[in-house]
Amino acid sequence: MTNWTLAARAAKMNPSAIREILKLTDRPGIISLAGGLPSPKAFPLNAFTEACATVMARDGASALQYSTSEGFAPLRQAVADLLPWDVNPDQVLITTGSQQALDLIGKVFLDKDSRMLVETPTYLGALQAFAPQEPVAVSVASDDEGIVIDDFAAKAGTGADKARLAYVLPNFQNPTGRTMSEARRAALVAKAAELNIPLIEDNPYGDLWFDEEPPLPLAARNPEGVVYMGSFSKVLAPGLRLGYLVAPAAVYSKFLQAKQAADLHTPGFNQRVVSEVIKDGFLDRHVPTIRTLYKAQRDTMLAALEREMAGLDVQWTRPVGGMFLWVTLPEGMNAQNLLAAAVERKVAFVPGAPFYADNADPRTLRLSYVTASSDEINTAIAALADAIRSTLAGA
Repeated sequence: MTNWTLAARAAKMNPSAIREILKLTDRPGIISLAGGLPSPKAFPLNAFTEACATVMARDGASALQYSTSEGFAPLRQAVADLLPWDVNPDQVLITTGSQQALDLIGKVFLDKDSRMLVETPTYLGALQAFAPQEPVAVSVASDDEGIVIDDFAAKAGTGADKARLAYVLPNFQNPTGRTMSEARRAALVAKAAELNIPLIEDNPYGDLWFDEEPPLPLAARNPEGVVYMGSFSKVLAPGLRLGYLVAPAAVYSKFLQAKQAADLHTPGFNQRVVSEVIKDGFLDRHVPTIRTLYKAQRDTMLAALEREMAGLDVQWTRPVGGMFLWVTLPEGMNAQNLLAAAVERKVAFVPGAPFYADNADPRTLRLSYVTASSDEINTAIAALADAIRSTLAGA
């Protein structure tokens, strides 16, 4: 074994619980409700085929050359135009997926032992991205309307221990599927401004609403107090690895410098292809088809849960958009232990504990309803219910 000395931060780099569980889906016959993968049925293959040909024919050499770190100017303008407040494209940074945006945010804002505030629970990938900076992640109490403002203020810290940032997902949150209410958004923006704590608003799912649009983003209410993150992964295709952040001018240059050090620039070919695809209002025509598909899948899963969990003390969220719902098992159960019983019955899910910064609830788990077919969802929820009953009977 090589006896090398690694950086202390390397010990903070842990495997993704989701990625590890996704390995289970390679087993024959497994129905996966685990991954946060968009449905491939929603990928606009023809539009990309045409756009790739156009980009190569029109400016192939430029598309294959090194590019600017800020991103392809027409794409930055397109992002600014898509957002529901007045955004200067000079404040848009194109990133290699929104996961890179999280990494850059951690590098710019966090030092060792810096306090940061997160929802309860929160996105596992954010905890993973911030972990190498060795911050102290503090869970803020959260309910069906989002983060609880009094607890946010109580845990903000003071002086040198004041929180460097607060990370939130207001729309169809990963993992719970909940949506922050209008009143809670207004109160959070006001309290964060009062305490001078930057809000990191992660919004990869905001366009995937089912019946009505969610309230305005936090960034639209106080652009100077929020770093906003978005992604093309959920509305076009995740393999492009295209995300973006919108930052106040005062800190934009630091994000740009961090990106230059990380990868010089996001692939220019991908940026030009997406810019070509989304011109002329393509997303306005395409995204409603994704909403229709995901809403039908959500309805199937909710109906299956109502039917199959009858008589069990199991609770779940009822998301009004996005890709996930959150399940709480009966008292005394452990979702990690349940996973083995579920896999025996050919179904996989993600246990909830890794989504907590602290004080994890072991009874929780996340289900995704967007990649399995309706028949598969019905089969999987029945199998999950059988695994719960079997586990309870053996307790």
